[in-house]
Amino acid sequence: MSPATAGAPAWTDTEQQMMARALQLAQRGLYTTDPNPRVGCVLAQGDKVLAEGWHERAGGPHAEAMALTAAGEAARGSTAYVTLEPCNHHGRTPPCTEALLRAGVAQVIYALRDPNTQVRGGGEQRLREGGITVRSGLLADASRELNCGYVKRLTTGLPWVRIKLAMSLDGRTALASGESRWITAEPARKDAQRYRARSSAIVTGIGTILADDPAMNVRLPDSDRQPLRVVLDSDMRTPPQARVVQRDGPVWVLAAREQLVRRAALEAQKVKVQVLGSAGPQVPLQAVLQGLADAQANEVWVEAGAKLAGAFVAAGLFDELVVYVAPALLGPDARPLLHLPALHSLDQRQQLRYTDITRVGDDLRLTLQRV
Repeated sequence: MSPATAGAPAWTDTEQQMMARALQLAQRGLYTTDPNPRVGCVLAQGDKVLAEGWHERAGGPHAEAMALTAAGEAARGSTAYVTLEPCNHHGRTPPCTEALLRAGVAQVIYALRDPNTQVRGGGEQRLREGGITVRSGLLADASRELNCGYVKRLTTGLPWVRIKLAMSLDGRTALASGESRWITAEPARKDAQRYRARSSAIVTGIGTILADDPAMNVRLPDSDRQPLRVVLDSDMRTPPQARVVQRDGPVWVLAAREQLVRRAALEAQKVKVQVLGSAGPQVPLQAVLQGLADAQANEVWVEAGAKLAGAFVAAGLFDELVVYVAPALLGPDARPLLHLPALHSLDQRQQLRYTDITRVGDDLRLTLQRV
């Protein structure tokens, strides 16, 4: 809770229900608002809902504007429940604070202070100066979780990184021959598509491209946005005819060394090729993530082999693991989940915590975050 709301009375059941509804509305923009946050708004008089709105896509009206338009004159004297602090600056759309003031809204309750320096605290201040009562902090954690990448990028300069893994019950990802299709069943693979769809960028490695030739695109009927696809490819070995290159949507190939002929062939396919300075043989992961954040990537989905996924984990450059576990055993000669440096004592282990365990078809989805 912000200092401005310290000592405020506990939230009423009605207030909590209204903000919970606003968060449901914000969820509707899960696949479409990137790089903007997902925001919902409910206008109410007491326990009566007057109008609702949510931010549908970047460049479109914000949640408050949608709700105010729907409410019309009924908005005067109402309470606006918003999942993020209303903006007070001109971007691609006018400030939401001015729209709320013009509409005669009496009170604004918002969940989470916007980490954007153009907004942070300024939206609340402008509303107070205009005579609107402002309270904040209601269901703030839920709003932060929904916008974890947006919040992290604007507070740390790095995106939220999820690593997708699929394994047998004994922690194996493929047979020794490399055969891996399919360890998990169709429901789990469809579930992973939803994570792709909500992401700003999908990152994989050249080993996966050469072995499996995946398209790495989103194949969901309710998503029309293709995230940026990024191949970490030290020597630019990505074939120009690879499916990841030929599918619609932007593609980056990030390399450690210049290869002029290969670069030209990829750029002829409209691939953005960039050489990142590296003291070693591999593409530097920190620079990759900083470059993605500079491109306004909020959430990054890493879908790669044991070597690259292990490199992200070993470097501590991840926030969340999404692990699909199949009820099958592949045996000791099958390939491991991650390539990690050997440990000499348990004190060196990387500790995680479970945040969710869900059954998806016949498989389990384990979600873990760093401690």
